[in-house]
Amino acid sequence: MAVLNKIRQRSVFLIIIIALALFSFVLADVIRNGGLSSQNSQNVIATVNGEEIGREEFAREVEAFERNMGRNVSTTQAVNRIWDQKLREVILEEQVEDLGIRAGEGQITSLVRSQMAGNPNFTNEAGMFDENRLREYVANLKETSPQAYEQWQQFTSNLAKTAKLNTYYNMVSAGVGATLLEGEQAYRLQNDNINMKFVQIPYSSIPDSEVEVTKSDIKSYVEDHKARFETDASRSLQYVIFNESASSEDKSDAKEAISSLRGERVEYNAAIGANDTLPGFDNTEDYADFISNNSDLPFEDRFKFRNDFTGKNAEAIFNLNEGETFGPYEENGYWKLSKVVETKTIPDSVKASHILIAYEGTQLGAGSGRTKAEAEALADSLAGVVRNDKDKFAEIASEFSADTSNKEEGGDLGYFTPGMMIPAFENYVFDNSTGDIGVVETPIGYHVISIDEQTDAARAVKVATIAREIEASEKTMNDLFNEVTKFEISASEGDFSEVAKEGSYEVLTVKDIKALEENIPGAGAQRRVVQWAFGDEAKVGDVRRFDTNNGYIVAQLTSKKDKGLMSVEEASSIVTPIIKKEKKAEIIKERLKGSTLQEIASNQGVSVQTADAVNLSSPTLAGAGEEPEVVGAVFSLETGKVSEPIAGEKGVYVAELVSKFEAPEMDSYKSYAQQESAARRVQATSRVFEALKNKAEIEDNRSRFY
Repeated sequence: MAVLNKIRQRSVFLIIIIALALFSFVLADVIRNGGLSSQNSQNVIATVNGEEIGREEFAREVEAFERNMGRNVSTTQAVNRIWDQKLREVILEEQVEDLGIRAGEGQITSLVRSQMAGNPNFTNEAGMFDENRLREYVANLKETSPQAYEQWQQFTSNLAKTAKLNTYYNMVSAGVGATLLEGEQAYRLQNDNINMKFVQIPYSSIPDSEVEVTKSDIKSYVEDHKARFETDASRSLQYVIFNESASSEDKSDAKEAISSLRGERVEYNAAIGANDTLPGFDNTEDYADFISNNSDLPFEDRFKFRNDFTGKNAEAIFNLNEGETFGPYEENGYWKLSKVVETKTIPDSVKASHILIAYEGTQLGAGSGRTKAEAEALADSLAGVVRNDKDKFAEIASEFSADTSNKEEGGDLGYFTPGMMIPAFENYVFDNSTGDIGVVETPIGYHVISIDEQTDAARAVKVATIAREIEASEKTMNDLFNEVTKFEISASEGDFSEVAKEGSYEVLTVKDIKALEENIPGAGAQRRVVQWAFGDEAKVGDVRRFDTNNGYIVAQLTSKKDKGLMSVEEASSIVTPIIKKEKKAEIIKERLKGSTLQEIASNQGVSVQTADAVNLSSPTLAGAGEEPEVVGAVFSLETGKVSEPIAGEKGVYVAELVSKFEAPEMDSYKSYAQQESAARRVQATSRVFEALKNKAEIEDNRSRFY
């Protein structure tokens, strides 16, 4: 009671304490999620120049794209594709609105015409697009199908956007061109040329040991060339892959299981309330049913020739006598038993023609008004006609055949091999002779078949194969899970690499992976690992286990790099060769002696080289490669003059202008100006978007959601 009284006396104090605790909890959540607008940010994929791209709409478009592409794209690829589309749409629409570009009715109609030109619903008797028919169609949609009319409006709205963008791009292209002066410059670059002599002292003549590149040198270079060395946020990982694979015991069990299927076995049959003796693979009479019930691979009910068999056991299986069995043998992750159930000597391919007579109820018989009996009678009648006069086959096929894929070719099916046709059809053409004509019934109707040609006959076999996949058992998977868990715990508490070494596990690494990447070397698409590495809660040194399609990955985050300039260590491999080249150039320049090329060449132990007909459009020196700095410098010399030392791509050069040829002046440089204009306009649309994208303020949150 005394305690309750004290609580009542301090109730105001307690309320303040609780309120502060709640406030700190909320504040921590706000800070963790990026500020007071975090709730809104949970529904925003990105912000582009202040315009938000909503999460739900973006997700719908990603899902639609994945459905359309099937298994050809991963989710990450779909996200990136839709992102590119949305980014282009937002940035360009902003430009269109700022410029006040509008789409006129005539532009939209023109686009509709181009889209619908081949649609028979909108063409007149002359086959021309008819706007009146289009208007009637749209009016009918509006009256009869509001949903379809809404889709039509969306279609025309998209066309209006296209029209606006076309206008924008036309305006951009119209503003891109080349003047007559630039045309003349292009002409000069291609046609003015020089003959020159030069001495090249290669950078390789200075040993690397004479040149020291310090961290300070690299840092200064990076600071002076910031745009080149800006980099996105990245993470580095090390990881161990644990694959679920069958143990030797699992392999033995699978082999034993398939071997046990050969003989008869007794099983309890609930339907009759007693034991039942079931046939084995050795004495079954229905191989299709037996394999359907007992095999992990389906029955192939077709004849195969020798070249249809592959693998190390191909010869042994093909050479079996009818009724003989081979195996068990291991192949492509399965234990298999193969039995030759039938042999034949048949052509390996046949050329045939057919006339398909379909009837009501078959796939191609809808609307024929023909009964099955009528179809059979017609087929028999037509077969009689073509037996008497085979030249009529093509004409009759064109008139009567329901197979539109070849009726205009006289029913010609070309050459085909066993297994390509419906069984009854196939049996007829391979079991009979060239020139035979007969009628065969299949599920799609009656076929009047003409065997036109057959290749030479050869031995073929029909093989029944039962297969049992070799896969990890539940015990093996449980053992692997325990092994992975033990490694994860030990790696979290100790040194990841040392723990892996003790367990003889291979440690793989990935450096500087970006936030929206998904592939990890050796493990394939592992988007969840990358998301974890970029999560706010992941710290350097953290270890985590992830499930994969066939096992586990245990990964450790080894470094986190924020967006910004490369560090000295990161830039070293790029910058060091550049600075070495610069320092070697200075050393070479200091050592050069002589006033003529011959003197310089003698002092440096090299020879004087020549290069003729060199122009600025293709500044290549024979034996030295492309050297634009050198060629450009020599073009500015007077004839007979020797240049100062020039630092080129592959060494330091001293050059002399021997002669210069200036192409004759043209009456007009309009053609060159037009060529330059055309070349620039080709690149204009892509370059303008890249420029706008680089200028845009983009907050990209995709990695939070995907």
